[in-house]
Amino acid sequence: MKKLIIKVSIFLVALSTLGGCKKDLEELYNDPEKSQTASVPGLFTAMLNNDRIGAKYWNVRTFLTQMPGVYAQTAYFSNANSAYRQNESYAQNYWDDFYTTGGNGSGVMALYRAMELRYASLGTTEKASQAIIMQAAKVTLIEQAAKMVDLWGDIPYSEAGSLETSSTIKNPKYDAQKALYTTFIADLTSAAAFFKANATNKDFSKADILLSGDVSRWARYANSLKLRLLMRISKTDEATAKPAVLAMLADATTYPLVDGGNVAAYTPASADILLQPLTNSTSDLSAAFMEGSWYAPDYLLNTLMLPNNDPRIPVIFDKYGRTTNGKFVANATYRAMPISFTSAQQESSFADYSLLDSATFLFNQKLPGIVITASEVNLLKAEAYERWGTSADAKVAYDNGLRQSVTFYYYLNNLNQGNGYTNLTAPATATVDTWVNSTSAAYTGTTTEKLAKIYTQKWGHLGVLQSMEAWSEYRRTGYPVLTFPNTGKLAGFETPPTRLVYPANEKTYNAANYQAVQSKDTRTTKLFWMP
Repeated sequence: MKKLIIKVSIFLVALSTLGGCKKDLEELYNDPEKSQTASVPGLFTAMLNNDRIGAKYWNVRTFLTQMPGVYAQTAYFSNANSAYRQNESYAQNYWDDFYTTGGNGSGVMALYRAMELRYASLGTTEKASQAIIMQAAKVTLIEQAAKMVDLWGDIPYSEAGSLETSSTIKNPKYDAQKALYTTFIADLTSAAAFFKANATNKDFSKADILLSGDVSRWARYANSLKLRLLMRISKTDEATAKPAVLAMLADATTYPLVDGGNVAAYTPASADILLQPLTNSTSDLSAAFMEGSWYAPDYLLNTLMLPNNDPRIPVIFDKYGRTTNGKFVANATYRAMPISFTSAQQESSFADYSLLDSATFLFNQKLPGIVITASEVNLLKAEAYERWGTSADAKVAYDNGLRQSVTFYYYLNNLNQGNGYTNLTAPATATVDTWVNSTSAAYTGTTTEKLAKIYTQKWGHLGVLQSMEAWSEYRRTGYPVLTFPNTGKLAGFETPPTRLVYPANEKTYNAANYQAVQSKDTRTTKLFWMP
């Protein structure tokens, strides 16, 4: 896919929006060596081939486990004085990878603008056949753009990529985050309806490395992403979220979801939205593993899972610890290092505490990028039913979500074959039933207690690979109730932020528009969907 990127000038010059200086843009724009025509299907493939979705080193190690994974405690982190301070360089990289190509992501905004330009130049017949690709590209863009909003709040969107659309270099305005969510939800509604009403074609099937042109799965994807965003705003804009969500849940024919058929023994490969790796090369996470950053998070293992004999423990964690010189130590039990440990205590105790499972995560050559899963969708449904419907329906969805999470993690483990690992067999139904029905995970208690279980179990399912979603849900719901040590932390960074601050290059190169959002650019400013 890198060859596609090299050959296409259109999306290279879409750097115009932000994060790059004007001189550099003009040099790219005037470079005849970069002036060739790209196809809509080819650009779409490049758009999907996004390392910021895949389980890649520069996504997981330098971003997920450095910021959202720390702030949501879905990842282990060193309890240093700067633990809650944003890593400016890695935040800049993530920002750039959304807007521009050539980095560690695909540059979805630049590619989408290039697709729009190319699509506009097509004849009537070609437009008709490639309209479905443009709809899929819009869904792909929204999934990543919503994460940008959830990280920063207001972002450049409607005017981003002006060089592509108007042949002028114009620094883009910041669009209001609530208005963006409204646009995203409306566009997802239209896209889902389009997929239900139209058949696939060979160009779409060939270009679509995510779902192979399966329009029914694209409809489920669009609807499920819409459900996620509606529930995200539901604490502060229930008047919008409630009727829209209830309409979706009342009509599964019109609004099919990524729910695995609402059964425990579903097939993640054909039901979930997963970006499969294009090669079988060694997982990038193995390099990060050697840096010693993959220990079990305290609350997840010690509080949520171990007391309930959670059947996912053997495929999420290893009993092994690891010494400072890289040697493994077999421990008798699973246990996570207490969050209260100082950095000095952590350094001297690595051998005694559990790691993330090496077969499932760290050396899994086929570990996919996770976009959305049936478990998440059913737990979103459970929340909606508990708040606005019946507790009986909520229990069905909640129980399905828990059981599907077990299926999902054993599926990940069994993807790793032929690498010296013994794949684990999924636990017996009776074992899972005991966990779902007879432990503190069981769907019992008051409405508040039930909602707390939904939120906490969803956080646990999202885990380290979906740390951004976990952090968003933690900020939205307040669950689980986590403890963040603040002794000895840098002044002004005693607690995790509520949002990231804008990257330095954005403030410099888009300075005029930045002035409009500067007053909100603090680490403690709440996003619009936060209660």
